[in-house]
Amino acid sequence: MRIGPAAAANMAACSSVPCSFPTKPDPHRRGRNTLPSSHLPRLPGTQFRRFRSLSAAAAPSASRLRPRASVSASAAPSKDYEFTDGNGEVELRLDIQKLGIESSRDVFVDVNDTSLLIRAKSDGTLRTLMNVQTLFDRIKSSETIWFIDEDQLVVNMKKVEQELKWPDIDESWESLTSGITQLLTGISVHIVGDSTDINEAVAKEIAEGIGYLPVCTSELLESATQKSIDTWVASEGVDTVAEAESVVLESLSSHVRTVVATLGGKQGAASRFDRWQYLHSGFTVWLSVSNASDEAAAREEARKSVSSGSVSYAKADVVVKLGGWDPEYTRAVAQGCLVALKQLTLADKKLAGKKSLYIRLGCRGDWPNIEPPGWDPESDAPPTNI
Repeated sequence: MRIGPAAAANMAACSSVPCSFPTKPDPHRRGRNTLPSSHLPRLPGTQFRRFRSLSAAAAPSASRLRPRASVSASAAPSKDYEFTDGNGEVELRLDIQKLGIESSRDVFVDVNDTSLLIRAKSDGTLRTLMNVQTLFDRIKSSETIWFIDEDQLVVNMKKVEQELKWPDIDESWESLTSGITQLLTGISVHIVGDSTDINEAVAKEIAEGIGYLPVCTSELLESATQKSIDTWVASEGVDTVAEAESVVLESLSSHVRTVVATLGGKQGAASRFDRWQYLHSGFTVWLSVSNASDEAAAREEARKSVSSGSVSYAKADVVVKLGGWDPEYTRAVAQGCLVALKQLTLADKKLAGKKSLYIRLGCRGDWPNIEPPGWDPESDAPPTNI
């Protein structure tokens, strides 16, 4: 997967899925949130009391859009190396005792800023010892050194981002889920897009991986009103549901370490340009099903969407383009989201702190140009941004 910042003022990053990630069958089924009852958002009683006597209808089944390309289902290789991270560099040690390597001339280490290939000649055959197509982060390839230390091949690499802790050598699901929290710093993640089912499946996968609390606004709304979203939309219209979800998002905006799945479609607050006040309290990820023929076209499609601002989802911090959807590929999509978030937060190291400040000042709707304390959103006074 190739991740990069989209050419837009809001620093969005783009990722395209599917790609060659290990996958697993989707474990998620629609269920209740685990938020304690004391943390459930309080919806205005006069507005929703009349819905409590109605029974909730069954939730719609998940749609299955077949992906355009297959995703590798190969299992992650077992570790046969030692990896350490410290003082601005990472070190890799491979046991070569059993290979019968006679000298360093039989070892070939090919490295660039984002990948590593190690091969060795043994018994007249050139063998691949390690092929890391995507390192956890960029390195200074020109400063890489390697040598043989008794029965081990040692490769020492200098990190570009010296403060970033590498959980492992590669950008795997395990490495990302372990390493991304140091960049998120507790700020929540909001998943937006046209499909509620996709948003919820991916949000739950991310939350389980990084140890955050999964929250689905649809479940909170249905619990508060005793009515399914579909029935509510049919009886009251999409505007009422979108307004109610905004109330939920306002309540959740003060929470940390959550992954929030929002409603998809016109009934979702994220589909309205004027309902993003509280979504900006977290890192927002737009999941967009694309009809693009390849990754380059998908990236260009995302760039145009963000730069034109033609849809409200373009307000999101990152864009992840999907080549279709099937629950089996949930982890691949979730991994794409984490890669994009890592790219975003490394590109702007002050972004998490800025999100935190926005929350502390009350999510007043002045994102991304945060006004000084005491600023009144209703005031006609000219802004003085900080």
